[in-house]
Amino acid sequence: MSMIGREVSEFSVQYFQNGKFSTMKKADIMGKWSVFFFYPADFTFVCPTELEDLANKYAEFQKIGCEIYSVSCDTHFVHKAWHDASERIKKIQYPMLADPTHCLSRDFEVYIEADGLAERGSFIVNPEGKIAAYEVSAGNVGRDADELFRKVQACQFVYEHGDEVCPAKWQPGETTLKPSLELVGQL
Repeated sequence: MSMIGREVSEFSVQYFQNGKFSTMKKADIMGKWSVFFFYPADFTFVCPTELEDLANKYAEFQKIGCEIYSVSCDTHFVHKAWHDASERIKKIQYPMLADPTHCLSRDFEVYIEADGLAERGSFIVNPEGKIAAYEVSAGNVGRDADELFRKVQACQFVYEHGDEVCPAKWQPGETTLKPSLELVGQL
């Protein structure tokens, strides 16, 4: 069953950001765009390449009003230890959410029960707290921050212009499509 349009459930989790621990709740994501970027675990191999890629693009996400939340089933203490130990992870300025109770990974349906880890899932959440787009990848395949950024921009455009759609490889400023019965007949 698709998760598009499903509202994120209430949650409260610890996170690590900029040398500090804090708590985040559902109310904190409301009214803005968010990306929940699930990954299997800290101190692994593919994960730091993805998280560094996202860190390098973080300022651009912020400019378009989108917050990034990386999420693994590790604790906020493990996030800090990884941040302190890894040159790649030291670049991260976005919140690193801790999900040791699996409340988020279960809610977003990426929890791997047998392993106690999360799948690689990227979820774009609109200001109403509803999932606008998502993608779940195999654990051994890294994701691309540029493409995720493009998808956030497309979701934002469609959210603001509900009667238009964005074709493949659409970029801001490019032509969009207005679905109509006439257009459908041409297909």
